[in-house]
Amino acid sequence: MFTNDKASSDVERIKAESCGLRGTLRESLRNPVTGAVAEDDVQIIKFHGIYQQDYRDLRAERHQQKLEPLYQFMARLRLPGGILNGTQWLVLSEIARTYGNGSLRITSRQSIQFHGLLKTHLRSTLQALDKALLDTVSACGDVNRNVIVSSAPQRSAQHAEVYGWAKGIAEHLLPQTHAYHEIWLDGQRVTAPPEEDSLYGPTYLPRKFKIAIAVPPHNDVDVFTQDLGFIAIHEDGRLVGFNVCVGGGLGRSHNKPDTYPRLADTCGFCIPEQALAVAEAVLTLQRDHGDRSDRSHARLKYTVDRMGLDFFMQKVQQHTGFSLSPPRPFYFETSGDRFGWFENDDGTSSLTLFIPSGRIANIEGGFPLLSGLDALARLHRGEIRLTCNQNLLIAGVSPAERPQIEAVLAEYGLDRLLNFAPIRTHAMACVALPTCPLAMAEAERYLPVFLDHMETLLAELGLEGEALAVRMTGCPNGCARPYLAEIGLVGKAPGLYDLYLGGDRAGMRLNTLYREAMGEEALLEALRPLLVRFAGHRRPGETFGDFVQRQDLLPSNPSHRHTERA
Repeated sequence: MFTNDKASSDVERIKAESCGLRGTLRESLRNPVTGAVAEDDVQIIKFHGIYQQDYRDLRAERHQQKLEPLYQFMARLRLPGGILNGTQWLVLSEIARTYGNGSLRITSRQSIQFHGLLKTHLRSTLQALDKALLDTVSACGDVNRNVIVSSAPQRSAQHAEVYGWAKGIAEHLLPQTHAYHEIWLDGQRVTAPPEEDSLYGPTYLPRKFKIAIAVPPHNDVDVFTQDLGFIAIHEDGRLVGFNVCVGGGLGRSHNKPDTYPRLADTCGFCIPEQALAVAEAVLTLQRDHGDRSDRSHARLKYTVDRMGLDFFMQKVQQHTGFSLSPPRPFYFETSGDRFGWFENDDGTSSLTLFIPSGRIANIEGGFPLLSGLDALARLHRGEIRLTCNQNLLIAGVSPAERPQIEAVLAEYGLDRLLNFAPIRTHAMACVALPTCPLAMAEAERYLPVFLDHMETLLAELGLEGEALAVRMTGCPNGCARPYLAEIGLVGKAPGLYDLYLGGDRAGMRLNTLYREAMGEEALLEALRPLLVRFAGHRRPGETFGDFVQRQDLLPSNPSHRHTERA
């Protein structure tokens, strides 16, 4: 177990006293005096896939009116591999219109978030999800989060097999408490005292835990940013196993140099049947050795660095009872999505649509995006997949169905989602303001404005077709993975961002801090000479991130760990 002289954080107390993640949520939900839940329940409700937030744009006004903040809730699906069917999609759309703010948001972890839910609507929301065979269990909190999978390999059988392992890992690592069903689905109390969770124990993990499975040559899951990554290895079209990657994570804190982004180390190879044992071993080692005193230093990457990678992996192999083989060769081409139609090996085709910042809504007097996707869901008999780049894929379209799909695209104007500039289709942003309580600056709402300026600049330099990877977050926690981007913008204060440069397009290299606390004008002034130089001196096919690295235009960055994966 991790031990030091520091006391455990207060969150550890809350978990230990939560009665198996029940807390006082029943009482909080019945309290009509406030739109919030009790203070300790703010932490407990995360394990149920829900965050308490408030609408920050109205904070000052409501304070002047002597009103409490406008408390709202965000709920996130547990959706391994990001796969839905059309019926489920229509349930999500109805929930967003009835209980939420009228929008759905695709996350960077292949899930859906509802925003703007009121406390009085939470139980109705989760019960509607349950009827559609969906839930929000462990989508947040100090447990294993949504297990993600490369979304669009053209080899359909390969994707199905890898997805099956992802789903198996997700089910294996679920918390064992019955609290979710009791509180939200009107289940009866099953045991008293609460059941023992043999996997997580009474205080669960020190922090969140993330797992991804990549299918080369696609690294759309950014596998090296995960606590635990599996790289699927196929030989002669057959899944022979997974390379195992340990210790990734991007979150950091401003002005805390002992927090840093880190890329995972590739530690070995396991056959498919060993993947669940490896996942359990890595998770339980983090449970027993992670830092429970300082939550900013509690992720697995810090545990690995403190214990040492070799010793950590020895412990993993002791737990599993078998040794990992040497890693197998693999190659990644891109971390981005492929847009438009492409053919699958089973005779069907698939369509990837660009969804700006993953936000799906009907724009009043404008673009009916949500209604158009609802129409597709009513028509399509196959899968709807969400990508880790916040886009949407209509998978397995039969030849007979394709003309009908194309007609719906034209009717609702969805074909416009295939004609954005490359710099937009490769961009990502987190939600940030007005709902995220951690946001220091805008992200989702400001990214389109910044990209307008970038498109103008690129056109001036003859670079309008350049697929620059731009990622923006409102705080340093890294939800949109800005530390991998060719151009990463990390919010530091309202209107001010730290500028990071030099990531690659395959998710194999961290970028470097270039300038701090810059406003819009300063950002564009800093980027212009670099892009001018890039336009005039790049090698054939060279990307901007590779160019600034080759030209030695970036300062050294000792705060980043394991900056590049070979």
